[in-house]
Amino acid sequence: MTENELSKVVFDCALKVHQALGPGLLESAYEECLFHELKKNGLDVQKQKALPLVYEEVKLDVGYRIDIIVENKLIIEVKSVETLNDVHFAQLLTYLKLTNCKLGLLINFNVLLIKNGIKRIVNNL
Repeated sequence: MTENELSKVVFDCALKVHQALGPGLLESAYEECLFHELKKNGLDVQKQKALPLVYEEVKLDVGYRIDIIVENKLIIEVKSVETLNDVHFAQLLTYLKLTNCKLGLLINFNVLLIKNGIKRIVNNL
């Protein structure tokens, strides 16, 4: 599946989770439910995947964790905030660069309509 095809599946799963739970819960609840839905769809999904930082050929374990990575191609950063801001976008873009993934989805579940809470971030490599 391409990154765009995966993003459609992720959108549908996020919509299902949001319709069931609505806004106002903690990120961890949405992350667990989205992870469950993606697994039900038969996708290879990992959550809270450690992301080491390599600096001057030294691998540093500095505690970065990817919320969800789908098929080792698409990174999902889950939020439940009043408003997404620039640091959220920068965080996801950094994860994309560190993993050489092309596409990431920043999903804020704390919205009335989930389509307004999903932002695509592209790594131009």
